[in-house]
Amino acid sequence: RDAQESRGLGDVYKRQTSPIDQLSPTRQVVVGVQYLFVAFGATVLVPLLVGLDPSAALFSAGIGTLIFHLVTKGKVPIFLGSSFAFIAPIVSATELYGLSGALLGIAGVAFVYFVMSALIKLFGTKFINRLFPEVVIGPVIMLIGLSLSSSAVKMAEENWPLAAISLATAIVVTLYGRGLIKLIPIFCGIIVGYLVDLIFFDIDFSGIEAAGWFSLPQLTFPEKFSWAPIIYMIPVAIAPVIEHIGDIYVVNSVTGKNFVKDPGLHRTMLGDGLACLVASFLGGPPVTTYSEVTGAMSLTKVTAPRVLRISAVTAIVFSMIGKVSAFLKSIDTAILGGIMLLLFGTIAGAGINNLLNSRVNLSSSRNIVIISVTLTTGIGGAVLSMGRFTLGGIGLSAIIAVLLNLILPETEADRRPKEQ
Repeated sequence: RDAQESRGLGDVYKRQTSPIDQLSPTRQVVVGVQYLFVAFGATVLVPLLVGLDPSAALFSAGIGTLIFHLVTKGKVPIFLGSSFAFIAPIVSATELYGLSGALLGIAGVAFVYFVMSALIKLFGTKFINRLFPEVVIGPVIMLIGLSLSSSAVKMAEENWPLAAISLATAIVVTLYGRGLIKLIPIFCGIIVGYLVDLIFFDIDFSGIEAAGWFSLPQLTFPEKFSWAPIIYMIPVAIAPVIEHIGDIYVVNSVTGKNFVKDPGLHRTMLGDGLACLVASFLGGPPVTTYSEVTGAMSLTKVTAPRVLRISAVTAIVFSMIGKVSAFLKSIDTAILGGIMLLLFGTIAGAGINNLLNSRVNLSSSRNIVIISVTLTTGIGGAVLSMGRFTLGGIGLSAIIAVLLNLILPETEADRRPKEQ
């Protein structure tokens, strides 16, 4: 049914989409760079927040996107960028295992994608709905946003006026922006905040002056193998995996094609997993499908996978321009904090929206128990320790949500909203 709905919605876009053959090579490059511009702000924000090189993130995004297109036979118009879902887990894993250990842990995320790819190939997607219904996914998504709210405030309070201006810009663009501008509130907030910082405060340009025009990304490789960070990161992949499935259906509707069947959801999942694995060994954050770029495609009507590959190559080129990386590192912490105040709240709101739109019965005692325990253990910082192994944060809460959903008896009344 979902595939039929995707094809039906896609017919509207399909009639309006510009065939790639009608675009000149110059136009293809322009659109490809434009798509990267849409994803740029969010892609470089993640490494800046977790202590990684933004150039490494751009490099990983470009390489990961090309890997994804190779695995999916070049049929799916997707761009992969740094995922916000992994900010809190990477920060926590870095505190426990060091930055090298956190990067190794990303391999655990890739493992989840590989397992899901195999299961989807064998059984289809029905089992996912059993393991990860909306009553599980909703609170987990909320935790992704809420778990770092204190960090956002601490960063913003270093310069509240600067943070407020960045935040206000992002809000105005979100509410009143038009066209492609509406898709890049983070980028706009950073640019305006940077200009205000330049005029009224102080920016250290020494790093930019010292940086060369050509410079390879600062790649950070895992130093030694350990199962602990890998196991720590595995539960964190639950929400991105479900988000990936939703993104593919959205791309279906935008393009008028059914990528769930051809090349297959198992291939798109495998492509995401391989991209995450490569990112972990290149010193970049995990990369996943970017719905912002999908939104840009719906506006431009250019959905050719070749254009997204141009975006990927452009990201790789940008990652090798030393001045770009130095500029990104010169952004004031308060600017990032202001953006985070909106960003993390928006993610939490998306979790609430997930519960409401999926019509989860919030009058059900069973559902309230699952949501409540998931949120309190996550926000409260519950940690499970066994010897040298430690599991906490979003990962532990996600496992608790899945187990409660499987263990607690469910009635027909729990599955549908209470009648008014």
